[in-house]
Amino acid sequence: MLILLPPSEGKQPASSGEPFDADALQFPELNAHRHQLLDVLAEVSRGEDALDVLGVGKSLVEEVTRNIELHREPAAAAHAVYTGVLFEALGYERLDAAQQGLADRSILVISALWGAVGFADRIPAYRLSMSVKLPEIGKLASWWKPKLTPVLNERAAGELVVDCRSSTYAAAWVPAPAQTVSVSVFQLRGGVRKVVSHFAKHTRGELAAHLLTRGTEVSTPEELLAAAQERWEAELVTGAARKAHQLNIILPEDHAFRAVG
Repeated sequence: MLILLPPSEGKQPASSGEPFDADALQFPELNAHRHQLLDVLAEVSRGEDALDVLGVGKSLVEEVTRNIELHREPAAAAHAVYTGVLFEALGYERLDAAQQGLADRSILVISALWGAVGFADRIPAYRLSMSVKLPEIGKLASWWKPKLTPVLNERAAGELVVDCRSSTYAAAWVPAPAQTVSVSVFQLRGGVRKVVSHFAKHTRGELAAHLLTRGTEVSTPEELLAAAQERWEAELVTGAARKAHQLNIILPEDHAFRAVG
């Protein structure tokens, strides 16, 4: 199985350590594009209009300034750099060694800066969203799509793709619909299904953790449905020639975050 995650907006900088090594990242064939983006991002981040171009507020000046020297910033494993609701619910640090190994092999984070990185890839904290339009580059999702497609199609061959990305990041690569299941989360409100974004992120993280810890990998949409039904009310909507399957997880009206730790 291949689990696709979006990055978190917030990132935890490494406190010490060596800078990233592009040749040590997964998909080194993307390195020319990564270096091009690093250069453009550094130039944008030096500009007086950097906050506007990157779509962030004044409270994030320090993060934008860090973009200028990413080649020199200390790096850490992606699972430690990416933070937030989804990654906290996944809880990499709570997995045992075998489960962490499975996470390192099975999870890809689709990134505006790196294209795609594995969970164990060492990267610096950075500030760049896939929704940003950069000079010389344009909209990042559109820029990345033709570059990621052949590389990730090869990586995903023969795998069930469990797609937990947000729509912004899903636009950067569309895996083959027949082998892909996108994950949607709803909560019942007055008997009606409603999309609640914070519960959706949390539940996708819990689903990823469940798939990593249950002992058996899933390899078909039906097996994914059965795995989800071990924890939640869930249904599978069969896909079509150009549309992926969809796993719907339905949370009850009284649902609240489960404590982790």
